[in-house]
Amino acid sequence: MPDRPEVTAAEIARLAGVGRAAVSNWRRRHPDFPQPAGGTDSSPTFRLDQVEQWLRTQGKIAEIPVLERAWQLLETLRDPADPSGIPLVTAGAFLLLLHHRTSTWPELRDAPDTRLATALPRALRHTAQSVLGPDGAALLALPPLAGATYLDLVRLLARLADEHGPAEAYEHLLTRHTEAGTRQSGATPPEAAALLADLASGSATVLDPACGLGALLLAAGPDTTRHGQDPDAAHAALALLRLALRTPPGTPEPLALDLRPGDALRADAHPGLTADAVLCRPPYNERDWGHDDLQYDSRWPHGLVPPRGESELAWVLHCLAHIRPGGLGALLLPPTVAARRAGRRIRAELLRSGALRAVVALPAGAAPPYGVPLHLWLLRRPGADDDFRRVLLLDAAAAHPAADGGRDRLDWPALHRTVLDAWRAFDDAARDGLPLPADRPGLQRAVPALDLLDDETDLTPARHLPAAAPDGGAAALHHLGGRLAELLAGPAAPDAALAAVTDAPVAADPPLVTVGELARAGALEIHSSGQAAALRPPGDGAPAVPVLTDQDLTAGAPPSATAAAGAAPRTRPGDVLVPALGCGTARVVRPGGPLDGVVLGPRLHLLRPDPAQLDPDFLAGVLRATGSARRASSYASTTTRLDVRRVELPRVPPERQRVLGEAFDRIAVFESALEEAAALGRSLAQGLTDGLAGGTLTTGQGGHGPTP
Repeated sequence: MPDRPEVTAAEIARLAGVGRAAVSNWRRRHPDFPQPAGGTDSSPTFRLDQVEQWLRTQGKIAEIPVLERAWQLLETLRDPADPSGIPLVTAGAFLLLLHHRTSTWPELRDAPDTRLATALPRALRHTAQSVLGPDGAALLALPPLAGATYLDLVRLLARLADEHGPAEAYEHLLTRHTEAGTRQSGATPPEAAALLADLASGSATVLDPACGLGALLLAAGPDTTRHGQDPDAAHAALALLRLALRTPPGTPEPLALDLRPGDALRADAHPGLTADAVLCRPPYNERDWGHDDLQYDSRWPHGLVPPRGESELAWVLHCLAHIRPGGLGALLLPPTVAARRAGRRIRAELLRSGALRAVVALPAGAAPPYGVPLHLWLLRRPGADDDFRRVLLLDAAAAHPAADGGRDRLDWPALHRTVLDAWRAFDDAARDGLPLPADRPGLQRAVPALDLLDDETDLTPARHLPAAAPDGGAAALHHLGGRLAELLAGPAAPDAALAAVTDAPVAADPPLVTVGELARAGALEIHSSGQAAALRPPGDGAPAVPVLTDQDLTAGAPPSATAAAGAAPRTRPGDVLVPALGCGTARVVRPGGPLDGVVLGPRLHLLRPDPAQLDPDFLAGVLRATGSARRASSYASTTTRLDVRRVELPRVPPERQRVLGEAFDRIAVFESALEEAAALGRSLAQGLTDGLAGGTLTTGQGGHGPTP
């Protein structure tokens, strides 16, 4: 274990806001760059104090953020052979003291190290006992604060809490811990956790038997009694601290939190507990889940043991066993669980018993693994006289697809509303004996359980939903066709682009100047967000700013992410934005447009020309040119990376630039209109096809045009 904080090349890149390749270049080109202090030949580490001094001398940073200092000190204290995050538990316990015992630290802050080393551990243990109860304090298993490094850490944590508050400071540290972790599945995103919690709103007790870092329990809110379990004792401790830090000071103690370590399938830590709601995103594709050891377990109905390859169904039955009669279970599961042949008998039993009430297909990007469109299973533990046997099948993925399957492109408010409204209408009608909501082709259908009991018992929603009719019928399609004709006759007409070339012919073989040379001459500024730009999410009540990602820029979409307001530079009218990966995209920021006043996400370049010397539209047009991008790009891998400083521009007077810029702008408008026309054309063709195939449209007299 090093006696001083050390950082890797990737962490140096994070500090300086650059890519890892830049750090490699610094090591080769600067003989005074710090020498490795540890690590391996392929992954060396460097002393943080030496790196900080070098970066300051080179003018690449002003000061290392307190968060980075605290994290590196935590890494110094961590045993490399133990990835559990024990120092982070101690850090969380100190932040818990700051949150729930606001007067203790001011009394100890200026104490000598000898007194602090004895008084602070006692204060941490006493706080844990009072706030979390004996079992919670035992789960933390706080070690003594041995050595000056721990005392340096708590002082840094106090500064971090002064900047962000104890709870938000802990969230930042947990984020770093998750990024550096080795667990296969990432944390449940807050939007998905909020959806599951809202489905279970009004529940007094909530259980998550595979809680990880507590995202689902956190979303359930401090007004509930929360139980959880995780096979990793350190993760259970971290989750417990997270929940306690998000509970307002003054809440009656000990807090209503009960998190325990252990594998819930093999060693259930909450035997006999029945909760109002069980929320869970269980581990996926586990072969060694205890199949051989749990053959006669009471959780399996009628002795139906889940097959060895159906660990997810074992978790479904475990959750069902912990739901009180009439209570709710909500689980995020892979889509294959609804269709794998090996699980047919278990699925059939869930249908016959009336326990399975809904299967919701979510779009890809809702939760890890982000490339897989997960399903949301909703269960109700049937009561003795419950004879309801229908299942809501909802294809929310078709209604709210993520653009390019990206997690940042989901319209979470709309998705949240679609799922919540459909479920509540169905569930309220089922429980009150009222007529069920009408089926909506292509979106939802209440299916009798008997209709699903066949040789496959496939519960995939799309398989049982009739195709949706075109919205608005033939009239809407005619309107769509009219809009398409307007575009093709107006901005998307070829004449619009050809006129631009006629109006502004480009001179042959003009003298060239690079973007880098223009920057050195003061004609423009270059700002790069780097590959590892760290933009923290906004905390509770914190102001947020829109963040533009490289995918947004390439797709011509508005910003899809947000971050806490800070010192990061924002775009302004006249800026030119270029992605670092790929070629052919460059967009000018217009006053009041969707790109005005946003913060750059990773892998973006911002060029800020002096309009008296360089026209923005001219610059953007040259950057979009095939030859310019090709000569300035590297092709060392399957990804094309643009070195924006090497892009060459014709050296022409500002008046000529403005003429060319207007032409480039007209071409850009033509391209945008053409993309819109292509999308409208695809929608029109698909609507016509679906309407005719589904019988909601027919051909007009003589076969001309669709009619209802």
